[in-house]
Amino acid sequence: MTTLFDKSGGYRKLASFSFATLIHLATIRFCKRFIPYKDDPLGKTTGQMVGAARSGRQNIIEGSERAATSKETEMKLTDVARASLGELLGDIEMFLAERDSIPWSVRSEEHRAVSALNFDSFVHTDDLLHDYWTWFHGERKAFAPWLDHEDPVVVANALLILIRRAMAMLGGQIRHQGEAFLEEGGFRERLTQCRVEARAAAPDTLAPPCPECGKTMIQRTARKGSHAGQPFWSCPAYPDCRGTRPIEKP
Repeated sequence: MTTLFDKSGGYRKLASFSFATLIHLATIRFCKRFIPYKDDPLGKTTGQMVGAARSGRQNIIEGSERAATSKETEMKLTDVARASLGELLGDIEMFLAERDSIPWSVRSEEHRAVSALNFDSFVHTDDLLHDYWTWFHGERKAFAPWLDHEDPVVVANALLILIRRAMAMLGGQIRHQGEAFLEEGGFRERLTQCRVEARAAAPDTLAPPCPECGKTMIQRTARKGSHAGQPFWSCPAYPDCRGTRPIEKP
């Protein structure tokens, strides 16, 4: 039997979500520590940076929750999350550029060290929120030497690496979501298939056999032609079998 609703809401087990959460919190702290009010009196820079970090995380959540009824929406929101983190990446690049600082080389020891940091798998009980944040704050400690560093250049470089990693993860998710959509179809396709299967599982006892394949027929309504709006017997295997019969009036 076809499952009508796809799986949804499991975002807390996604590595991209944990990285986005880490980036969001680190961006808030970064702005408070290193972008003083006198340099940003209207709060525009910090507002945009924190907003982009928040958008990255929140769109992962919304996309995951919408997956049950719309793979297309899930893909679009995952792409928005990736683009939002890309916007934040640009702001942090400019933070370094304003200070005549160059991002770390991918061959540097610092870059390799931050790139090697990861989260362990998240396992939870029925106390999901408590379990997640207990786990997250424990995992976060491994990143603290870089994200809590006194030098803003070090923190900015660490954020650049983490953001690029999160964006790569989201890019992989989008590709996977697209492949699943092509293979399995979306909610409308599953809804149609479920209706066909339900009709086939509970056939009308008065329904005649299909003249082509012998299966018990189901009632449909003509949508086009001279008989539009009128009911008729149709093969449940349509379109593979196109057998039909008229419904005879009593």
